[in-house]
Amino acid sequence: MDRVLKAARASGSLNLSNRSLRQGNSLQNSLLEVPDEVYRNLEGLGGDDKWWEAAELQKLILAHNCIESLKEDIRNLPFLAVLNLSHNSLSQLPAAIGELPQLKMLDVSFNSILRIPEEIGSAASLVKFDFSNNQLKELPSSLGKCLELSDLKGSNNLIASLPEDLANCSKLSKLDMEGNKLTVISENLVSSWTMLTELNASKNLLNGIPVSIGGLSRLIRLDLHQNRISSIPSSIIGCHSLMEFYLGNNNISTIPVEIGALSRLGTLDLHSNQ
Repeated sequence: MDRVLKAARASGSLNLSNRSLRQGNSLQNSLLEVPDEVYRNLEGLGGDDKWWEAAELQKLILAHNCIESLKEDIRNLPFLAVLNLSHNSLSQLPAAIGELPQLKMLDVSFNSILRIPEEIGSAASLVKFDFSNNQLKELPSSLGKCLELSDLKGSNNLIASLPEDLANCSKLSKLDMEGNKLTVISENLVSSWTMLTELNASKNLLNGIPVSIGGLSRLIRLDLHQNRISSIPSSIIGCHSLMEFYLGNNNISTIPVEIGALSRLGTLDLHSNQ
């Protein structure tokens, strides 16, 4: 472990995945604690190493361990750009996650997280956020302050609605909310996401498709299968980049003629409808 930590000081990248690490109140003695050195910046390191040969930690991978909590000391890594905590046993994230101004990629998928702290909105550089396969019922409205956000993945949670503040995330290009409890995606949100190329809201409880969908001229893939949708708005003609459209397992009985004007559409899946 010492060798790995020492190498990380030189490279700025630390991978401690698949090491049976724990952090929290677990009494499983066979597991190792996350080393305190992980949370230290250059100023917090001992004098054994030459400081001019060291690099601030920019990439930290703690995936596939048994970590139950992340220390607030994560704030000591202000240059961190990539943080991967996927496949652990986290139930929450520390408020200090918002004190990582350089964080661009955050992966907390496959945990047991119940809520995302409001402080996430202060991680203003965030570009990609994966919180899929958790136990979230809602998202913090402060996520709308992450103006650089382009890839949001929240599949397989319990989310019933999306905060309207996400309309501020105008750079969003990929949104995956498959397997949640969404009943609607508001007209305002859809009309704000003009850069969207992929939208997956399959396996939800959606009753319809927003008319504003027609404003998504860059949309290439739209997956809405297994919902409760009964009609397709004629405004779909505005999605002239659309190549894949999945609407299986819904309540659709008629298709608007405008579908025929989508010249790039190669896949239209309407299986198991009316």
